Amino acid sequence: MKDKNPLSPHIQIYNWHISSLISISHRITGIINIIIITLICFWLAFLLFGTKNYELIFNFFGTFIGKFLIVGSIWSFSFQALSEIRHLFWDLGFGFEIKTSNITGLIVIFGSFILTIFLILSKNILL
Repeated sequence: MKDKNPLSPHIQIYNWHISSLISISHRITGIINIIIITLICFWLAFLLFGTKNYELIFNFFGTFIGKFLIVGSIWSFSFQALSEIRHLFWDLGFGFEIKTSNITGLIVIFGSFILTIFLILSKNILL
């Protein structure tokens, strides 16, 4: 006779928290940032093959998809940087209270969007 109990009951009753969202997002943006840095290195390496190859990619960044990738990259790096600052305070022993953890999590989320908008507007990246 098979046991009808679920294998992982904790998954069914688990409540998401801001720290969970930040933790998963921090790992995902870390992987994305590695890919972005690798692509930037390839883009710069195209200079060795002549300016036409470099200009092809440079012109791609003028398209809607290219601009979207630029904005996404800026957000990803902003999120990662703010999340790392949060982890630095944790390494120093600060911010482990649930209320403080939730506040710093919200600061990371909203701060990354604000920092992205600020960087785009201040440098006129998309113009």
